Amino acid sequence: MGLTSAKLTRTAVLVLGLCGSLAAAPKLRLARATFGPYSIATGSNDVPQVIEAYNAGDGSLSLTASSSVPWLNPSVGASQGCRTLAQPACLPIQIAFQTASLPNGAYTGEITVSDPNAIDAPQIITVTVKIGGGIPDRLDLYVAPNGSSASTSVSTSSYVSFSTTTGGTWPWLAVAASGFGSFSYGVTYNVTGTHQSGMAEGDYSGSIGFFGSSFEPDNKTVQVQLHVTSQPIADAGQPINFRMVQNSAKQTLTLNVNNRGLAGLTVSGVTTSGGAWLSAGNPGTAIDLSIDPTGLSPGVYTGSVTVTSNAVNDPVTVPVRLTVIAQSAPFTYFGGAVNIATYRATDSVAQGDIVSVWGEQLCDQPRSATAVPLDTQLGPTRVLVNDQPAPLYYASSGQVNIQVPFETAAGEAVVRVERDGQVGNGVSMQVTDRAPHILPIPSSSYGIIWNWSQNNAFPMPPTPGYPSARAHAGDVFVIWVIGLGQGSPAVATGAGAPLPPDPLSRVLVSLKVHFGDRFSDSSIDADPLDVVMTPTLVGVYQVSVLVPQDPPKGDFVPLYLDLGSARLSNQVLVAIE
Repeated sequence: MGLTSAKLTRTAVLVLGLCGSLAAAPKLRLARATFGPYSIATGSNDVPQVIEAYNAGDGSLSLTASSSVPWLNPSVGASQGCRTLAQPACLPIQIAFQTASLPNGAYTGEITVSDPNAIDAPQIITVTVKIGGGIPDRLDLYVAPNGSSASTSVSTSSYVSFSTTTGGTWPWLAVAASGFGSFSYGVTYNVTGTHQSGMAEGDYSGSIGFFGSSFEPDNKTVQVQLHVTSQPIADAGQPINFRMVQNSAKQTLTLNVNNRGLAGLTVSGVTTSGGAWLSAGNPGTAIDLSIDPTGLSPGVYTGSVTVTSNAVNDPVTVPVRLTVIAQSAPFTYFGGAVNIATYRATDSVAQGDIVSVWGEQLCDQPRSATAVPLDTQLGPTRVLVNDQPAPLYYASSGQVNIQVPFETAAGEAVVRVERDGQVGNGVSMQVTDRAPHILPIPSSSYGIIWNWSQNNAFPMPPTPGYPSARAHAGDVFVIWVIGLGQGSPAVATGAGAPLPPDPLSRVLVSLKVHFGDRFSDSSIDADPLDVVMTPTLVGVYQVSVLVPQDPPKGDFVPLYLDLGSARLSNQVLVAIE
């Protein structure tokens, strides 16, 4: 999946759609897309809560709200003055809870806010509640006697005060708030136990006192046990969440069971609960999981995977949640049209840029372009940008990679995915003439940069799997970039850039390459030797530059591009010695 060039085969799973003109179209905005973790007393329906929506476009919104679970009952109120947003008018999305029959535990559902005539709609609000509260009576943490740490999290409906005690000479227990919240939206606290120098193997007792919560059951003292042990410690990771289309093909994944301990870990078995939709096999440190939605109605299904082993914390259980969605037209996520370098929805994209569109039911199966010029259809799927078909690199159920047509006008554009003639929702995307982004090495902060002076090695510390070496002053870098707009001579949308002996397509812009942090006085800039559209590729550029004399040195030297007028690229790392 990803680009047609093997050198750039790396694009995460995203999906988006495209639509017509923004003129006279309402545009949905929500105050928040998440709600919770929110504590509710056992046997209670609690008081309704509100998330505000407003129109960032023209016309007027006509919203409806639906829920994926029976314990959430959303509705849309009449327009009123905004209470949480600096907008003249808002529509309140009222969330009523039907939770009285739920046993203690954590529950998650989705509220879909829709308007078929609005841009950036529908949008999904994820709601998480903790029946009985989000603070347990006891926590057990397991660490090896080598300075390692173990963490878990608890949640409250609002910020609270807390104090810790360890009853000994070692301050091994720490608590810190994670993220932001209010009474309505919840706060998560990370609890960490760390082995301290001098601590022998054994069990250490501590406690955390939480107080000041508006939810009285959360005002309690939590007993914490730190188990320092050389025995194996099993870690099967975080809860697993799936979204699948009703009656779609089953999906498989590998559940990795890691050992945070010192002695060898042996997995002896694995079981599942929740229903026939969840199964597991190949018990070991790499367990095969299968999730099959066949025959399931739309809704949320919960289950778990339990791993048994010789670990001191045996057994280990991983919660699994499956959300089954009805078959429908393509659905593009809000903010789902993003460049393939940073994947940030807040970044503008350029005319001719490479964009990943994220969503659901975008294509029938994974499909890749096989030739250049790129076609505007892969199997049953097309993507429209302001009603113009865009060239496609790759399409799957959850992601389509496109080239933004050079003809797209600067400003807000609308993207919509079409599958089997069904046209999906439209999402907005900010387009400009040039929006530079340096392509990163996958799962790395280093950039895709060839050091021409070292046989095109990546200028990074020696790294297994990559030709890599630290660079020096005077070396020539070739920086792989997207988002630099049209070149000269111009290249047609979807076409590969010309290859010699034809004239190269050069980008005639004033551009600087900066070595060093953009906020540091020690940053040095250099003029590029050349800026060209990469021959035979679509939408990819090469910026050649000489590493200046006396550059910043080290394994973590920032590098970025500056087009002036506050148009800066993302920052990647290089290693220079």
